[in-house]
Amino acid sequence: MAKATPDAILDAMADAIIAVVTTETVCSGEPANYAGIAAVELADVGMAGGDITKANGDGSGRKFTFAQKSAVAIDANGTATHIAIHSGTTLLYVTTCTSQVLTSGGTVTIPAWKVEIADPT
Repeated sequence: MAKATPDAILDAMADAIIAVVTTETVCSGEPANYAGIAAVELADVGMAGGDITKANGDGSGRKFTFAQKSAVAIDANGTATHIAIHSGTTLLYVTTCTSQVLTSGGTVTIPAWKVEIADPT
């Protein structure tokens, strides 16, 4: 018997994020939860549902691509290591990024990045 998950089910994860996401944050470490973002935040920018696109995965399944954000104001000095997305009260997703030293008062570009959920095997 084959294994399968319909695209609509895989898309439900992205749809749940799209419905509530408000902010993308560059962090100096991995926040453990929403409250932990404040301790590691270096820069942040607003997000809307249109900043996330859904498509077929590169290999299988589905991928969700987060749009590039340019000229994001840097609020604190530190080394960027993670990107977090969140709503007003909930940490939604955290990923790593290329390590980069940031200086308060400058700007940073958050490149496009993706989450891919493969079909079951």
